[in-house]
Order: sequence, then C-alpha cells, then structure tokens
Amino acid sequence: MKKFFKEFKQFITRGNVLDMAVGIIIGGAFTAIITSLVNNILTPLLAMIPGTNDAGALQVILREGYTDGELDLAKCVILDFGAVISAIITFLLTAFVLFLIVKTINSIHNKGKKLAEKQRKAIEEKRKKGELSEEEAKAEQSALEAVAAPSPVETTDDLLREIRDLLKAKNENKTE
Repeated sequence: MKKFFKEFKQFITRGNVLDMAVGIIIGGAFTAIITSLVNNILTPLLAMIPGTNDAGALQVILREGYTDGELDLAKCVILDFGAVISAIITFLLTAFVLFLIVKTINSIHNKGKKLAEKQRKAIEEKRKKGELSEEEAKAEQSALEAVAAPSPVETTDDLLREIRDLLKAKNENKTE
C-alpha cells in the first residue's frame, strides 16, 4: 500500500499534471461556450427545418406516462435525437476549433524554425564572403541559438527541490 501511495505522490507532483489540470479547466470553460452556441443558436435553427415545427419533433416518445390523466414528461420514456445531434455538433465544433488552434501553433513554430535556419544560412554566407570572422560567426550563431532555444519549464519537482534546499539552508543557519 505504501508503494501505491508513493507512486501516486510521484504522479501528482509532476509538473505535467498541473499543466494538464489547467488545460482541463480551460477546456471545460471552452466546452461551455460551444455547448451554449449549439443549444441556443444552432438547435433552434435546426428546429426551423421544414417538417420539424419545434425541437420536440426530434424526439420519439416510447412510453407515455400520465399523472392525474395528464401527460407527465417526467414519467415518459423518450428518445431525444435532438440532444444527440446537439452533442455531435458540439463535439465537431470543439474539435474543429482545437484543430485550428493546434494548426496555428504548429504553423508559428515551423515559421520560427524556418526563420532560424534562414538566419543560420545568412551568417554562414557572410562568413564565407569574409564579411564576418570565424569568431564573429560563432558568436552570432550562439546568440541565435540562445534566442531560438526554448526556456526550460519549471516543474513541481524543481520547485519542491528549491524549497527543500532553502529549508536545509535555513536549518543549517539556525544550528550554527
């Protein structure tokens, strides 16, 4: 059992778990927007299709339930095709927007790589023409790599190590 909790602790303290949690929360809020769009705008438009006078036309009542001689929807068994269609549209819209976001990010990333490669070639051409010395070319190449390199992402493990080290230093100062 101790091993299980140790593995859980390792899992939960990874930096990626926090990033994933933020992504899920943002995704939930984004899904709420898409769901509202589908339920409040697209579903009413679907209900206007000839032959379907209202959204209820996309439902089939399998078994009717009555209370005091009146139809009680809470006791009815209903197949709601409209809700399924709304869920499918919500999914497709969400997937499409996420696709566009990922495509845009990848495009920006690829443009950055192409620009860095173009700058590397320009530095090499200048060096070959004698406009830059070998040392100057290396310095510009290093500066280019420093700018192009992604900054390291600080994980939860890194923060915990830093806190541990600060506490150790504090305790060592108290004992002296």
